Amino acid sequence: MQIKGLVKTSIVDYPGRIATVLFTGGCNFRCPYCHNADLVLRPESLPDVGVGEVFELLAERQGFVDGVVVTGGEPTLQAGLEDFMRELKNRGLAVKLDTNGYRPGVLRRLLHERLLDYVAMDVKSPLEKYTLAAGRMIDTKRIKESIQLLLSSGIEYEFRTTIVPGMVTVEDVRAIAQLIAEARRYFLQQFRAFGTLTPRYAALTPYPVAMLEEMAHVARRWVADVEIRGI
Repeated sequence: MQIKGLVKTSIVDYPGRIATVLFTGGCNFRCPYCHNADLVLRPESLPDVGVGEVFELLAERQGFVDGVVVTGGEPTLQAGLEDFMRELKNRGLAVKLDTNGYRPGVLRRLLHERLLDYVAMDVKSPLEKYTLAAGRMIDTKRIKESIQLLLSSGIEYEFRTTIVPGMVTVEDVRAIAQLIAEARRYFLQQFRAFGTLTPRYAALTPYPVAMLEEMAHVARRWVADVEIRGI
């Protein structure tokens, strides 16, 4: 496991739980609007956080922290992820995975082994625009497979889309909502205009809240629970 950062305590990253957040290095996407450029492009430039150090911290906070969020970067690239999550579960902790959904085989295995309690999957765009949104050629069959895995998983999950000005439109949100129809929860995330992987995206002005509210209204035709995050 290549852990490159952590937040000791979060009350916002894992719904309903007090969690420690772990950031893994490396990603298989190059989303131009990503604001974790160092984790994606230069993980070797960041100091390592040892797995032993993580478990020591969690032991010290036993009874206070009841969940762990494994995020990135893209955690499903990590060798040893399954064993790491198994140890978290053995310690009585709930585990949340943040993923782009591009490694459905890993997701399937983690679900089969009952190592996940919550998954947050980014759905970047409608399938026909995924290569633009992800910054590289994408096999959208993988995205569809991961969506279906979560829809039928029986665990808690959410889908989420970052609403990037000029990249994600009202019609795009409609198409995404149809793709994840009858999902438990869908979040529209306000774009954050700083530190982006492609510098010009940092100059974009986020959509007004009224635009996100219109998008949420459209999406609720297919997903009952649609919320806006980050405004």
